[in-house]
Order: sequence, then structure tokens, then C-alpha cells
Amino acid sequence: MDIKKFEKPEYFENRELSWLKFNDRVLGEARDKNLPLFERLKFLSITASNLDEFFMVRVASLKDQVHAKYGKTDIAGMTAKEQLKKISEQTHQLVHMQYTTLNRSLIPALEKSGMYLVMEHENLNKDQKEYVDRYFEDNVYPVLTPMAMDSSRPFPLIRNKSLNIGALISKKDKKKEKEDLEFATVQVPSVLPRVVQIPSEKKGKTTVILLEEIIERNIEKLFLSYNVVCAHPYRIMRNADLTIDEDEAEDLLVEIQKQLKKRQWGEVIRLEVQEKMDARLLRILKTEFEIKEDDIFEINGPLDLTMLMKVYGQEGFEAYKSPKYIPAPVPQFQNEKNVFQVISEGDVFLHHPYMSFDPVVDFVRQAAKDSDVLAIKQTLYRVSGNSPIIAALAQAAENGKQVSVLVELKARFDEENNIVWAKKLEKAGCHVIYGLVGLKTHSKITLVVRREETGIRRYVHLATGNYNDSTAKLYTDCGIFTCDERFGEDATAVFNMLSGYSEPKQWNKLIVAPLWMKDRFLKLIERESENAKKGIPAYIVAKMNSLCDPAIMEALYYASSCGVQVHLLVRGICCVKVGIPGVSENIHVRSIVGDFLEHSRIFYFHNGGNAEIYMGSADWMPRNLDRRVEIVFPVEDEKIKKELIHILTLEFKDNVKAHILKSDGNYEKQDKRGKVLVHSQMEFCKEATEHALKKHEKKEKARVFVPAEPAEE
Repeated sequence: MDIKKFEKPEYFENRELSWLKFNDRVLGEARDKNLPLFERLKFLSITASNLDEFFMVRVASLKDQVHAKYGKTDIAGMTAKEQLKKISEQTHQLVHMQYTTLNRSLIPALEKSGMYLVMEHENLNKDQKEYVDRYFEDNVYPVLTPMAMDSSRPFPLIRNKSLNIGALISKKDKKKEKEDLEFATVQVPSVLPRVVQIPSEKKGKTTVILLEEIIERNIEKLFLSYNVVCAHPYRIMRNADLTIDEDEAEDLLVEIQKQLKKRQWGEVIRLEVQEKMDARLLRILKTEFEIKEDDIFEINGPLDLTMLMKVYGQEGFEAYKSPKYIPAPVPQFQNEKNVFQVISEGDVFLHHPYMSFDPVVDFVRQAAKDSDVLAIKQTLYRVSGNSPIIAALAQAAENGKQVSVLVELKARFDEENNIVWAKKLEKAGCHVIYGLVGLKTHSKITLVVRREETGIRRYVHLATGNYNDSTAKLYTDCGIFTCDERFGEDATAVFNMLSGYSEPKQWNKLIVAPLWMKDRFLKLIERESENAKKGIPAYIVAKMNSLCDPAIMEALYYASSCGVQVHLLVRGICCVKVGIPGVSENIHVRSIVGDFLEHSRIFYFHNGGNAEIYMGSADWMPRNLDRRVEIVFPVEDEKIKKELIHILTLEFKDNVKAHILKSDGNYEKQDKRGKVLVHSQMEFCKEATEHALKKHEKKEKARVFVPAEPAEE
């Protein structure tokens, strides 16, 4: 397969700019007046949360490259410096659009719904002022620690992502012609609610004010010997990308704990201030944080819009929210049989959050109590705050079972959480593994070894998503239960590789990164290319979170040039360009942004009509294919294959939440005029509720993927 001619930088989108387009699509949901008002608030909050992480990790990494004078260009031909310049331009535009959406669209609509958000404390009426001042005295004042800067007190350390109020103050008793100003700051305490409900002017309405406005109104009480000349909120973002030398670390757990502390004091890479901030105060912050103009965001509204999730949570506004979907029971488990009996009768497919995550929790719970279960082995990447799976694993160890758990300490921003779980599991008697040096373990696999009349039997759960019962209600993921011995042998080999560094000579069914996966995908793509050249119908359909691996993208370009129809469903980063003559005319890309976060990875290869389908934990990104332990597994059961084809077909028919990538690099929603509306997430909710696996048998006729009106794309 000659793919060298597809290496040109102009054929690729920059990864970071592609991510910003994804956050634009999320912002598009906040701007969509067809959505319930409070759902729009939620999406605006998500854009802010997304942007925080983007800066702390991706922008931070580019700044590190610039500091290290790293001059190599990315796949799109851009240096780190060029990327930072473009990111700054586009992020300023994005932030401007966030606040335009809030100020011009959402706040007026909120007031019509009966929710009043007081943006400035000067707008409070007499009763509200009295209430706010009393609230400050009783609840806020005792918690605050004002800090001044002068010759004896250096500029204080400001924590990452914390909201602060900066002030310029002058001594009351000083009689000077020129005002002698000093800098002071106070952190808005994160231990107190940021959104505070106060009395409303109108009966039956809800009025809220932000905590920083309460503090700003009463700030003179913190500096009694001073006049407060001005006071304004500000917020900083620091480099939070941990650098861990695992080869040198004697104890990875201890090293990560050390690095977590450093995250609070990394280089400042973004400063948010209010538009009206006093220029003298801004100058001090700019100097002390050593920050460039491009990295300062002057904002027309409250800083840190993640607080809108608290507004979303206010009671009494259910009419302005989407009805909560309750995951449907999995039909195979709606009986008196235990989980092992059900799996022994045939592979079971799970589609979350449309189907309940309970069978996955029950799988571990029942294994913990079952006297015939000898061992449980599981990988954990991100788990919920009060995880029932962790509790079940601990109980299993206390019951004398062999329990081996790989806890991935390096799961970004979950390191602290995972350290707590790791220690708890070790205390209970579990054998805790921290993975392979230099690699994250991102695979999602559980193995239960059970003694039965016929001998030892292995039960396996494989999935596209984490063992997190909370996110399983919000993320779309797929998984299977199987007791196929070939999968059982491979599962054992995976855990032996992770715990004992033993590399298996071959695999029965699983495809494991970083050694085997990329080559397998390239061969599967090449087979479709060869079929197309022979005149055999050839399709590749792939659903994932992100696509930016150069070798995979070049192989897809080659496949397209051979006549393979390539349909890609990529939620976030997508570095391929469509519609390039002779290169990507046969590549069609769409992104679905809806109530649930699209997270499953499904890969379909037409294979001359004898379709091969795979699911797994890996995106088509260098980090997944080259630097992580990932698992992709073939779907062997014919019924499950057909269900996955149905899922892909429906998602490619979606004309409500799907954004189509155009040849100019922009994403657009389809023109729905005169068409039957297809909202795939809503359809899956409906099907799961109706127990689709039993009641939609007519859909099982399809054995191959049928693209939905590719001409439109």
C-alpha cells in the first residue's frame, strides 16, 4: 500500500484547532433555541469546563515545546508557536461567543422563565442588600483570608482554577498628594456555594447572586484600615500536565502524589479578568503572573461559567429541562437466573446509557459472593466517587478470592481519586497493579474465573467505556459479556502481561495495543482498498472519539482514492479533510453532539459482504495505538453484529444532532426541511425501553451497513 503521496501537510487539519471546532459544536447546542432553556445552560457550562482542560493540558504542552525550542511541525505543518497564535485567536472568538450567548440569549430567556441571575451587586434592592450583607457576616466572612502585598509580604501563591478578587487599597491615615496604592487579594472559597439564592422582588420567582458579588460588595470589611479603590474578580489557569519519570521513580504512587502538589503551582498559561477591571490592577496581575497579552481574556460577565451547572440544578424549573431518561433493563437479565447462567447461554450485548449498567455491577457483586468463583481480575481507569464495583472487589478479597486489579494512576485529573481507591483495595487484600512503565492502561476488561462441574470456566466483560456507574448514565458505550474460551484465554494473557510482563506469542481474538493493534487496522483498511480495486463493493465505517493518527489517516486517503466508501463518525478531534480531489472524495465525516456524550468505538469493515465488526477502548490516535495498553475485540455473535449495524445505520441517518464536515473544514447541521426527523439518541432510548432486542427482530435482516444518503455529505 503506497501511502507516501498522502503525507502532504495541506491534507490534514491541526489537532488543536479541530478540538476547538468540537467545542464550537457544543456551544452550538447552547445557542439552539429548539432545546429546553436549562439544557442550553448546561451545554454552555460544558464548553467552559472543556476549555479549562484544553488549556491545562494541550495549550500547556505547546508552551512547554516553545520553552524547549522544539521546532518540529505537526502533521498539518504548524510549529508549536504557530499553533499557539492560532489557538489564541480562535479561543478569544469562542469566549466572546460564549458570553454573547449568555448575555443576549440565555439571561433574558431565564428572566422570562422566572429565574433572575444578579450579575452585579449594585443592582440589588434594599431588602436584598440587607439579606446579602447578613449572609456575608454569618457565612462568608469567617472563611475568608485576605492577603496583601508589600515589601514584607511577597505576591501570594494563587491556586490553579481558583476564583479570586484582586483589589487596590490605600491607607486611610496617609496624607499624601499622590495616592499610594497597594495590591491585595482574597480567594473566593470553593467550600461555599458559588450560587446563592436570595429573596425575590416578585412572588414565585427565583433570584440568585454569585458568591464573588457578595464578597465584592462587603470587601471593605476585610481591610478596615484601608480605602478600597477598586476590586475585581480574576482567575488563572496553570500548566497541569504532569511530567513523571517512571524509570527513576522508586514508587510510582509516591511520585504522582508529589507531582499533584506541583500542579497547583505550574506556569500560568491563561488569565481571565472582567472587562471593566482597573488598568492598574490588571498591570500588576500581568507582571506577577508573567503572562502575555494573548493569554489574557477580558470577559463581559461572570468568570468560570462552569457555575451554570449550579443554576441548572435549581429546583422548580423541570419544565425547562429535558425529561430524565432512566436506562432500560437488559432483556437477558430479566429473570431469576444468575449472571453466570445468562452468559453461559450466549454472548450478551450492552448499549449504555440506553440499557442499564446494573448487569456490569452485578457481574462483580455476584462474583464476590459466589463460592465457586476463584478469581476476579479487572482494569480500572476512572471510577465514580462511591463506586459499588470497588466495594464488591474489596468484599471479594475479604471473602478469600484471588482479586487482581489494575488501577491506572495516570488517568488525567483522576490521579488523586485513583490513589485513594488503590490504597483501599490493597487494604482489603487485593493485589493492586499500577500498569506497565511508560504506558497508560486504558483497556476495559474484567475476567471472572469460576469452578463448574465441567471444569474451570472463564467469564469475560469487554467494553468501550470505563467501569464508572455515574458516567454510564451519561456516556454512550457498548460492551459484551462472553464465556467463549478463546476470549477467556486472551483475557488471562492480558492480565499476565500487565502483572508479570509476560508477552503472549499470539492472541486468539483480542487485538492489543501498543504492539499489535495499529498493524491490524492498517491491514483491514488495505483489504478494503484491494477489494475496491478489484471492483468488489468496499466500505469502512468507524465510530470513535478522535481521529488523528497519521498512518491510519494516510491509509484512509489511499482507500478513498481506490474507491472505498469511508464513513466516519467522530465526536471530537478529526484531522482528516474531506472532498480533496483524488484523495478524500469518498470520505464522509459526521459528529453527533447530543444529551449523551458519544463515547463508544465501533469499527466496521465490509469485507466483500462478510462484514467484520470490532469494538474496543481505542481511538485512532497515536497515544491509543502507540502509547497505551488498549483492547479491541471482534464481535462474533451474529445477533450482536446485526444490532451494531443497526446502531451505525441509525447514527448515519441522524439529521437532528449530526454535524457534517464540509470540504472547507467547517461543520454544518443538515437542512431538515421536508424530511422525517431522525434523532438517533432519542431512537435508542425508545428502542431500549421497548426491549429492542426482542421487539425489533425485523431489523436483524440487515447483515451489511447501508450508508444514509451519502450525496448530502
